[in-house]
Amino acid sequence: MSELHQQDLGVEAPYWPMGPFKVRLPFIHYRFELSDYMQGLLMCAVDLAAIPLMTEFLGMPFEVALAVVMLNGLLYLTHHLLGDPVVPGWITPAIPLLMAYCSQFPEGPERVHALIAFQLMLGVFSIGLGMTGMARKVVSLVPSALKAGIIMGAGLSAVVTVFKEGGRFDAFPWTISIAVGIAFYLVFSLHFQQLKKRSRFWWNFAKLGIFPIILLAVFVAPIFGEAPWPSIEWGISKPDFVTLWNEYTVFGLGMPPLMMFVTAIPTVFAAYLVVFGDVLGARAILSEADHIRSDEKVDFNPNRSHMIFGGRNALMSILGPDVAMCGPQWSAMQVVITERFKGGAQAMKSIYGGVGSFRWGTNTGLLLLPVVTLLQPILGVALALTLLIQGYVSVRLGIMEARSQRDLGIAGVIGAVLAIKGAGWAFAIGVGLCVLIYGAQMFRGENDQTFTKDLPPGE
Repeated sequence: MSELHQQDLGVEAPYWPMGPFKVRLPFIHYRFELSDYMQGLLMCAVDLAAIPLMTEFLGMPFEVALAVVMLNGLLYLTHHLLGDPVVPGWITPAIPLLMAYCSQFPEGPERVHALIAFQLMLGVFSIGLGMTGMARKVVSLVPSALKAGIIMGAGLSAVVTVFKEGGRFDAFPWTISIAVGIAFYLVFSLHFQQLKKRSRFWWNFAKLGIFPIILLAVFVAPIFGEAPWPSIEWGISKPDFVTLWNEYTVFGLGMPPLMMFVTAIPTVFAAYLVVFGDVLGARAILSEADHIRSDEKVDFNPNRSHMIFGGRNALMSILGPDVAMCGPQWSAMQVVITERFKGGAQAMKSIYGGVGSFRWGTNTGLLLLPVVTLLQPILGVALALTLLIQGYVSVRLGIMEARSQRDLGIAGVIGAVLAIKGAGWAFAIGVGLCVLIYGAQMFRGENDQTFTKDLPPGE
């Protein structure tokens, strides 16, 4: 049977089985996608945007923080290489939660120890859920109202982060407005979808994703006086791994005291709620493509995903503790790449080619000093762009997880509380509302046909 005919039947992309994992290598198991690789070269700006977080919060020098970003970048590759069809990223909505917890400790070794203890526990907890098979059960057992609220709240948190007083929008109002406006038009608008169908030029342009938007921001920000013109330097970037391991890891500081692991437990559970929302979001985004790309069976397994991102967190806690943490999905880029995947095999042969080529691109960008210095002035714009795309998608997906008007009401409250008070409060209030409104039926909920009431008869 030919490969083409097998694809028509909806088989998985080729892989080498390895226990719960499915090993896929570039050029052997998936086609290298140049468009997604080029996007990755510039979207490494978002990875680099973690550097200011670490320099301000942990007192790291730039080169040390760059070493953390590069280690994290290498571990991003493990997802698609081991069979997880996602673009991994940070646990973005939980960053303020983690920073608030670690701020209780003075800057220096104590604060680093608090971060190490938190990230190691989050990693081990996630691995445990994946290895025991509980991750899939957790995803299926959570009431639809709670799922909807957590996903929606992650989206609202992302938007609030950009527009709050002193946020990134205040620093780059014109650049963010222009970049986000064009990005939303290219990725989500009905008009551009029609243009792609009518014109080969626009179809090819759409394959570039948000690559041209980041490039445009490099010029727009200086024109509006919101950032300096980039000062390009040539060569290979120089991360400082020696200082990282001597001053910011267990190799130089030793293991955190036991009490730090105990005090981190509530924050670990609260952060996991956000992670859980990302897992739900990844599944929802990929499932939207199923009926369009019936030629490829995409296997998203929450247990496997938990083992991989849990392993990333555990490793980073030892090799380079990271304030941004290691999450299961970068929502904005997952959407951008999945939208290209929906364009058919000509646009992207396999989802693994898209997500893998993108992450190979970001790793290349981090190595190249010209790319790093080109993007350095607009790191805040790149981060704002991805947060707003994440906000749009998460709110939409969250609403679609609801199955009734009662679910929508509960989800709205949960989402608002998560954005304002954090994941712990949101979860507690969400469970309370589900109990009060549904009682013994909270896990089953209801389906009042809210999302089908406007369909024509017979559909």
